[in-house]
Amino acid sequence: MKKEADEIKKIVRDGYAKALSQKNSCCSSSSCCGGVTQADDISKKVGYSDSDLNAVPEGANLGFGCGNPVAIASLREGDIVLDLGSGAGFDAFLSAQRVGKTGRVIGVDMTPEMVAKAKENAKKGNYANVEFRLGEIEKLPVEDASIDVIISNCVINLSPDKEAVFKEAFRVLKSSGRLMVSDLVLAKELPKEIKDSVEAYVGCLAGAIKKDNYLEFIKQAGFQDIKVISEASYPVDAMFDNLEAASDAIVSIKVSAVKK
Repeated sequence: MKKEADEIKKIVRDGYAKALSQKNSCCSSSSCCGGVTQADDISKKVGYSDSDLNAVPEGANLGFGCGNPVAIASLREGDIVLDLGSGAGFDAFLSAQRVGKTGRVIGVDMTPEMVAKAKENAKKGNYANVEFRLGEIEKLPVEDASIDVIISNCVINLSPDKEAVFKEAFRVLKSSGRLMVSDLVLAKELPKEIKDSVEAYVGCLAGAIKKDNYLEFIKQAGFQDIKVISEASYPVDAMFDNLEAASDAIVSIKVSAVKK
């Protein structure tokens, strides 16, 4: 199982490194993404505003998200925020503006190329209250009880061990800390050809699990007040070619929870 998990992580890591170099909109393959839809167009479809898109350094938004966790995070001045799977830094930079000079944002990503790009963007935008760390979300390079708010945007579904991700999230949050994530889950099982597709995994589809199972992992980690803030069908047809069989199986959800 560990070998399989390691292989999945390598596939995802390599896929996103390739996507960064090719500047594709949602994954590493043109056959998966179509290579047509622009990052800003995708981001608008999943909840970002023009002001959000204009507020971050060029190159920070890669169009990989499936929602806008910052919009539901109710960030406050002085909050310490952790972004799981921070990519090139889009949500981290939006969060940094909300928490102000007294706050801090930490982004964690397992792809070295993404971390390097995020650091470059932070320097370009003069973000003094943001840092990016190389690491896996199943084993966060973050101290116990040090975070006020955790956000994540379409990343946890990529993990082969989602249970470990939520346990780690619980560990690093302070008492009364908040979890706010946007992610993709399944309304029904995917066809086998999609479940077995490397491209669909990197594109956030094949790794998704049933919504009830996803919420149960959050509960088992120790979180309380678990709420599905919103739920909507995911526009698979806008981002992927030849995956009509998945069109009614994928759901985008925004979930909040609290560590008490």
